[in-house]
Order: sequence, then structure tokens, then C-alpha cells
Amino acid sequence: MNVLIIEDETPAYKRLHKLVTEIIPNVHIEPQVDSIATAQNWFAKHPSPDIVFMDIHLADGSGLDLLKIEKIDCPVVFVTAYDEYAIQAFKANSIDYLLKPIKKEDLEGALEKLKQFEKMFAQQDSYMPVVRNTPHADYKRRFVIRFGEHIKTLNVEEIAYCFSENKATFARTFEGRTYPMDHNLDALDQMLNPQDFFRINRQYLINLKSIEDMRSYTKARVIVTLNPPVKDPPVVSSERAADFKLWLSGEI
Repeated sequence: MNVLIIEDETPAYKRLHKLVTEIIPNVHIEPQVDSIATAQNWFAKHPSPDIVFMDIHLADGSGLDLLKIEKIDCPVVFVTAYDEYAIQAFKANSIDYLLKPIKKEDLEGALEKLKQFEKMFAQQDSYMPVVRNTPHADYKRRFVIRFGEHIKTLNVEEIAYCFSENKATFARTFEGRTYPMDHNLDALDQMLNPQDFFRINRQYLINLKSIEDMRSYTKARVIVTLNPPVKDPPVVSSERAADFKLWLSGEI
């Protein structure tokens, strides 16, 4: 895999370089590119890399502006210390948006999205076999949970479902314990094995084993009774209902 990092802060470049190398040992990372001008010069002389990690605030402008003036034919992950550009970043077709200081697990999540990207556009992509063959690219097996002054590990097998509430994300275990998660449901949906977990609506991502009962609802939707129970059993959204039934049957 060939990686380009566009970053004007040398310490940030070195940290990201180190993390990428730890996750993908045989990766080739290009020398540091630190501005829009040098990035344009780089793309004029080199074929597209397999992935670009790009800071939004560069010495001579915005990384978002670079995408407007330079055609980049590969996945882009934005890296920044600011969260207010997330919507603009995703409108620019980036596959992820990582906040500094970058956490290794967040970077692994971004590379996992790369794997999902390849499934959708397999005929166009040649970079993913490298990621797939690395142990770090597998679906998550455990999470590090922080609550108060305590830190614990949570095995994926313990999770009955994940849900969002008041702009926060939580995991509830089969034992009925609830833990705060560092990732939102969109990210968790990419990290968890789709054979076991399914995003039934905007609020719930459920484990197959957590389903206690199901009832038909209006417009082909399905009401799902979960174990551990929730006050209001969630409803599979109409746009997810068909895929939900295929998932139950093991066809996706």
C-alpha cells in the first residue's frame, strides 16, 4: 500500500507515520507534503497513492480547497484538530474524519472503512488486499471503555446492542450493563462483523443474539423486542427492512 500524508506540522506527520506503520507493517509512506502548492506538485509527478491522509489547515490554505483544484482519484481521510469541518469533509467525499491527537483505534476504523469501500467498488480498487491481509484490519474484537477514573475492556461478544441517546453513544451488554463508547453508530457499524450486528435504524445497532421477539408493523417495518429490554422496542426503518430480513436469513 502506498500512502501520502499531507500535513504541515512535522510532529503530527511523524505520529501518523508511526501509527500507519504499526497497523500496516509493509506500507510505503511518501515523504512529507506540507502545503497545497507542494501537494499539487506531487500529484503532477506521481501516480495517485492508495490513500491520502490530509490535514485541513495547511500552511497556504485549506485541504478542502485542494480537492476543488486537484482531482484526487483515491480515498481521502481528513485529519484535523477541529471538529467543525466534518460536514464539509464528508461532502467532499472523504471516507473518514479523524481528530488530533489521532487514536490508533480510530485510525484502524478508517482503514476498516477502506475495506468496506473496496467491497462496493472492487473493480476500481487495488489497495485493499494489503489491508485485508493484516490482522489489524479484522473486525473489532474488543473495545477500551473509559468511565470516570476507570478503564476496562469490553469484548464484542458481550455487546447486545449499541444505541445513541442525547448525542452520545452507548453499548449495552447481555448482562444489562451500559457503557459509553468513543465511537458513534456510523463508525461502530463499520467496525463490527455484519454477520452478527445490523444497523436497524438511526438509533440502534443490534446483535443477532439480542433479538427476543419480532412483530410486523406498518409499511413492512418490524418491531424488535430486545434482550436486555428497552422501554420502547425499536422499529426497523422502512428503508432497512428488506436488508434486515436478508440479514436474518444469513443472505447478507
